[in-house]
Amino acid sequence: MPVFAYRGLAANGRSVAGVVDADSERTARGKLRERGIFPTELSEEEAAAKRHSLGDYLPSFGRRIPPSELSLLTRQLSSLLGAGVQLVDALAALADQSTRPVAKRLLSQVRERVREGTSLGEALAANPDTFSDLYVGMVRAGEAAGALETVLNRIADFSENQAEFVAKVSHALTYPIIMVCVGSAIMFFLMSYVVPQVATIFQQSNAALPLPTVILIGLSNFISGYWPLLLLSLAGIIAGITYGLSTKRGRRIYDTWLLRMPYIGATVTRVLCARFARTLATMLQSGVQLLPALASVKHVVTNGLLADAVEESRTSIREGHGMSHPLAQSRLFPPLLIEMIRVGERSGELESMLERVADAYEREVERSLDQLTTLLEPLMTLAMAGVILFMMLAILMPIFQLNQLMR
Repeated sequence: MPVFAYRGLAANGRSVAGVVDADSERTARGKLRERGIFPTELSEEEAAAKRHSLGDYLPSFGRRIPPSELSLLTRQLSSLLGAGVQLVDALAALADQSTRPVAKRLLSQVRERVREGTSLGEALAANPDTFSDLYVGMVRAGEAAGALETVLNRIADFSENQAEFVAKVSHALTYPIIMVCVGSAIMFFLMSYVVPQVATIFQQSNAALPLPTVILIGLSNFISGYWPLLLLSLAGIIAGITYGLSTKRGRRIYDTWLLRMPYIGATVTRVLCARFARTLATMLQSGVQLLPALASVKHVVTNGLLADAVEESRTSIREGHGMSHPLAQSRLFPPLLIEMIRVGERSGELESMLERVADAYEREVERSLDQLTTLLEPLMTLAMAGVILFMMLAILMPIFQLNQLMR
């Protein structure tokens, strides 16, 4: 059904704006008049979307709700419902107080669908780019159980926990990445611009140059002479890797290689297992059945091998068996996770066991990242110092030789 954006005046004379679902512009005006709104501007959003702007040719910055803001909106909606505010009124209040246009428009669309009798879960499912299967599934379970306020609070807690965990991982990797990029840029500048000028002076002396100087000049000549080819080669490698990861076979090779890498593979496995356990525990606590929960969690586990193992566990559950056996057979999940799931299935406390194992793996990941950064920082400093020392020797040794010859 088309969506119309409107601006108008309410019965009390206050300016209002929002969106309304209707078959035609005439029907939209009729719906607005029934609500006591007299529209001054009315336009179909689909037609407006066809008008191109600069933002259409740029990345989707500002056209999606950031996870932190979505978490805040979720918690605010839970608070309003807990205070006894009706769902439609709560959504309207959130839309009015939102300062981000994309959030205002999205909340208005959800409110209109709910006003017309659609459940909140179905209204959210119409916007899959913003609301994931996990989010929608938990909301549907909360509506079915009559505990929407509680479920929304759990979604907000889960989103904040995941955002904090991702921030810790990103923070731990930021310094090494910046060091590599800055160091590479500096080395490229020195080798392509500074060293060739110094090398010209050495070559004019017609003296025998030391081996480090010969190596440095050779590398400099290669980089300064073939830098366009090097950049094209780098772009080709990046494009090839990107294309390979977009194919099923290439993605499977990458997932296998990543899990088999020393140290990094174990850390990635812990990260994915923590995400798997935390997400599944949150969905089960919200009242989502195990099979639908696993279907949503499978998309959270971004490694294809682990996702296949989760799918096999769903098949095992359909056949009347437990979840732990197929996960153990895959030999990809750590023994601690398998044992905790097995104990949880036997005791009927699967949610609490998953929460415990998620806490344990998140702590292990933090320790692993701390150790990794503690090890990388001095290693990268030593590597940079070694490169600088080599360049200094390569430049200073011929100068010392020239001084001795002049004496």
